[in-house]
Amino acid sequence: MPLVQSPYRPPLLYRNGHFSTIYSALLRKVDFPEQKRERLTLPDGDFLDLDWSYSETGADRLLILLHGLEGNAQRPYILGSVAIFSHSGWDVCAVNLRGCSGEPNKRYRSYHSGATEDLEAVLQHVVSTCSYNKICLKGFSLGGNLLLKYLGEKPLHFKEVCGAVAISVPCDLHDSLIQLNKPKNFLYARRFRMNLIQKLRDKQKLFPGLITEQTIREVKTLKDFDDLYTSKAHGFKDALDYYHSCSSLQFLEGISIPALLLNARNDSFLGAKCYPVQIASKHEQIYLEMPEYGGHVGFYRQGTFYYNEERALSFLNNLT
Repeated sequence: MPLVQSPYRPPLLYRNGHFSTIYSALLRKVDFPEQKRERLTLPDGDFLDLDWSYSETGADRLLILLHGLEGNAQRPYILGSVAIFSHSGWDVCAVNLRGCSGEPNKRYRSYHSGATEDLEAVLQHVVSTCSYNKICLKGFSLGGNLLLKYLGEKPLHFKEVCGAVAISVPCDLHDSLIQLNKPKNFLYARRFRMNLIQKLRDKQKLFPGLITEQTIREVKTLKDFDDLYTSKAHGFKDALDYYHSCSSLQFLEGISIPALLLNARNDSFLGAKCYPVQIASKHEQIYLEMPEYGGHVGFYRQGTFYYNEERALSFLNNLT
């Protein structure tokens, strides 16, 4: 498909990528939509908590939301999507990835950028217990990478799944890591690292023989975390093997349903490889939109809803 020309032009202050990123993550307030929690038991005995919001009109359409690194189903960017879709006749299922719902998960493993087996389990559960005619996916950052990988790595098992939107996606995980390690992103990387170290300490209480104090002290960077924990817990050789195996970039050509990828050009988390222009320009199902502004999961728009939320609703509503 031709690359999508973006109409997004925020107010002057929000054209700064860092301001857009920080404001949307830490300062945005969203009226809390009603959510009902369901615990899904996974094939390996672990669990995912699903937070459901229902349209008042009785929907035959479902949106499944996937959060980003160290996010959850109550983050403003998730709640904004819940609100706009539930107000527009959709039911919404916001997935808390393993260990992200306020309670440590049971297994030594956790969530990661390529854990598509967990998304498969959610879809299997929804299709077998509900009667939606149309199921769509929306993912942010890590969650966006996960859903694009899922859509492209093998044929879809569920005919109900008909569209997807991915926001601020590090399509090449190593390229994104390089960006996060730059001085301009020091505060973000530090915040992520501190949160992940706390997760390691929580995991240590359950698995003291596998995670030592020395292991935790050695986590000086995000790559250290992936070398010392992510790769070991999920069967990868090391961090670089994890990044290579789980980057969605290599799976994009296999996507068979309409998918919108919205990556701002001033997203400081993304390097050049995270903008798959050549692939999208030749692909019949990938719509790549690269506005000049938006930051990382920012996309401020004055009013109740942000640009990425209105854009996702319009894109998915127009699918037949």
